[in-house]
Amino acid sequence: MANNDQVAEKNILGTNVIAQIGILVHDIEKTSQAYADFFGVKNPGWSLTDTVDKAETEYKGDSTKARAKLAFFDMGSLQLELIEPDQHPSTWREYLDEHGEGPHHIAFIIKGMKEKITLMERNQMPLMQKGEYTGGRYAYMDTFKDLKIILELLENDN
Repeated sequence: MANNDQVAEKNILGTNVIAQIGILVHDIEKTSQAYADFFGVKNPGWSLTDTVDKAETEYKGDSTKARAKLAFFDMGSLQLELIEPDQHPSTWREYLDEHGEGPHHIAFIIKGMKEKITLMERNQMPLMQKGEYTGGRYAYMDTFKDLKIILELLENDN
């Protein structure tokens, strides 16, 4: 039976709508084309994440120069994100090296990033990596022990 603290913190994120699934790949060009061909859609191409001075990327509490090539497919109510990381320390690189290509995270759009991170950490789901992007910020939370996948929090400025 749940104690009062657990009941009070039900639905920590404030949403249960998955906005994105992130998949790690070794070759973003090849994999993007495979998805485009499979679904009969236009290949969206890829973009490179911002440099550390702009993205303020932190991995395990330390600044990192990690960057990744990203390709986004809008799949109805959900976005598919392909991620090809560089060699710098990041959750992407570590996960790809340890587990190979495949699912990395599911993402949720939230409000109040700092508060959500604090709530999750109180529930033994520590922050792994965070950074900024044009129009918002992201945080990867280590939910693997309980949820068997990493959760990404996305907060947009608008």
